Amino acid sequence: MRLGGPIFEKWSTPEEWAAAHRKLGYGAAYCPLRSGASREEITACARAAQEAGLIISEVGAWSNPLSPIESVRRRSIALCQESLALADEVGAQTCVTISGTRGSQDEASLTAPGWDGPHPDNYAGETFNLIVETTRQIIDAVAPRRACFALETMPWMYPDSPESYLELLHAIDRPQGFGVHLDPVNMISSPQLYFANAQLIRTCFELLGPYIKSCHAKDIRLAGKLTVHLDEVCPGEGALDYPTYLEEASKLNPDLPIMLEHLHRAEDYDRAAAHLRSVATQLGLSI
Repeated sequence: MRLGGPIFEKWSTPEEWAAAHRKLGYGAAYCPLRSGASREEITACARAAQEAGLIISEVGAWSNPLSPIESVRRRSIALCQESLALADEVGAQTCVTISGTRGSQDEASLTAPGWDGPHPDNYAGETFNLIVETTRQIIDAVAPRRACFALETMPWMYPDSPESYLELLHAIDRPQGFGVHLDPVNMISSPQLYFANAQLIRTCFELLGPYIKSCHAKDIRLAGKLTVHLDEVCPGEGALDYPTYLEEASKLNPDLPIMLEHLHRAEDYDRAAAHLRSVATQLGLSI
């Protein structure tokens, strides 16, 4: 497994970017480039990562490809296609976004309020079919050779469980271009799943293991107030069963990226990384 996360050190060259990751003991990195990067920038980034022994985990294409506003939907699909092409060129494992929400969204921004929110139509049968059609459209336009397109699991849209992710994998039917980006915290949406999250994690790896290309690492805490209230917290400060998570991940691929996210300060990431390394050490695993 390869641990990675955002970096806070200032850098001006790809070599400095890569060195900042190695200084933190990271073996994986988020891609620093976005769609529209020049071929020279892509080549330099890929070379710096390779020379530093880094794997580029993901290119983010955060947008709403299912937006009911057609102009937003078209722009989101274009961003996903451009980002998948970038991921393939730079040698990233995945290009990641959400499947999308059928809720309304401002035309001015692809990530305006509500771009990733709940909506009753997110679970309609026609929405599932639209996810399949849209994902195929993104992958087929790029025909990636190395990277795969993946969907972030979410608590209020597909895929929201290992079973629904597997159903999408079969329906999309693009084995060379579609894979799994695993974020178990985003699937914990009830006290039942919260307290049984070790079994949820095992089911994820049992059903999706061959397709998992990258993972997110965060944590979750159930508050003791009405009604159900779940908060994302720093790894080690919640109830996610990290021994099970890391043990299952270690069986897949020694280079599987495990990426920290959503923390605010460098010291928070240091604390999170220390927790994962401590758990791995106790299990006799390398991360």
